[in-house]
Amino acid sequence: MATIFATRLEGIPLAHMGKVRDVYELHDALLIVATDRLSAFDVILPTPIPDKGVILTQLSLFWFDFLKDTVRTHLIAHEVDDYPAELQKFSEQLQGRSMLVKKASPLPVECIVRGYLSGSGWKDYKKTGSVCGIPLPAGLVESSRLPEPVFTPSTKAQVGEHDENIDMNRVKDLIGKDLADKIQDLSLKIYAKAAQKALEAGVIIADTKFEFGLVNDELILIDEVLTPDSSRFWPADEYRPGGPQPSFDKQFVRDYLESIGWNKKAPGPVLPHEIVEKTRTRYITALERLTGRPFERK
Repeated sequence: MATIFATRLEGIPLAHMGKVRDVYELHDALLIVATDRLSAFDVILPTPIPDKGVILTQLSLFWFDFLKDTVRTHLIAHEVDDYPAELQKFSEQLQGRSMLVKKASPLPVECIVRGYLSGSGWKDYKKTGSVCGIPLPAGLVESSRLPEPVFTPSTKAQVGEHDENIDMNRVKDLIGKDLADKIQDLSLKIYAKAAQKALEAGVIIADTKFEFGLVNDELILIDEVLTPDSSRFWPADEYRPGGPQPSFDKQFVRDYLESIGWNKKAPGPVLPHEIVEKTRTRYITALERLTGRPFERK
């Protein structure tokens, strides 16, 4: 399978090109294709990670199935043979890395759940003793497990922009109290269920983000879910609070980019081959540990 930085589906209208996914209009549905693009600090890097889009798609499908009794999702089909006829000729670009999904109205909120103190949450805690305005006990260290998971929403950044942490009052202003309460409760419920499943597989989900949308006023889970792009995955057997943790996610690339002093503005730097290969290996490890199945190229 070729590495795919961007898709080209002639005759199929491109609705949106995101940081990782190309989204196409298809009658009353959408076709989402996960490319091998990698973004960091909200900038698309020029170097793709081979197989990344396949890994993200396969992990999302695994979680969609696992969570089917907890939340409805936007998934309609994921096998090219089940797609409309006009897509069949694009099988080489689509197989293993695409999903046919319901058209939803996305909510303008990133639903972030943190079970451990890391990343921007740790930075916030060091300054304020809280995370996104949520007070936490004194004396926590980097990577501490929180007394209970917290919901720390943010705005959705466009390409080249940065997410902004917001509090629940702001979420209620954006989407209304009832819907705000519902996405908070559902995000925490999904995280708790997935975190327990992952722990049984030897993986800690330190934090993650979900996206929701509305279809005929029904709240559904959309986009990707619980992947190395949207989550911090740590090996449970190596967990040692008090500093950064080894990980199976994008943090490895972020750490490299911090080490070279990049200003976090476009254009992003080209990644060395060693960083690309080590990132790919981490993503595959996440998939294999969480699903219990070996990675197979489609």
